[in-house]
Amino acid sequence: MHANNDQVNNPPHYTAHPSGIECIQVTEYFNFNLGNAIKYIWRSALKNSLAEDLKKARWYLSRELKRITGQDEADDIAKELAALKARNQHLELMFQAKREAEKTTPALN
Repeated sequence: MHANNDQVNNPPHYTAHPSGIECIQVTEYFNFNLGNAIKYIWRSALKNSLAEDLKKARWYLSRELKRITGQDEADDIAKELAALKARNQHLELMFQAKREAEKTTPALN
């Protein structure tokens, strides 16, 4: 039996979940990336590092997505940004053509 204050074998942030089970009892059924993401989510509210632990969980989820899709999230973001830039350029050309047309069209009074 482990002492309740044993930070190695029985840390409070792993055993304080309302379900009464330890995080490892769940995570051992997942692969490394998903298990770590679950671990960081599990303990995020039990420590003083909520944002940090959620960022770590996101990092492991991104790594898992890259593993199964072969694409990095940064690649997806870069593609979306390129599409937005292309759309913006298209709109600029349309507005420029409209302004030019307005300059050459006589005003009716």
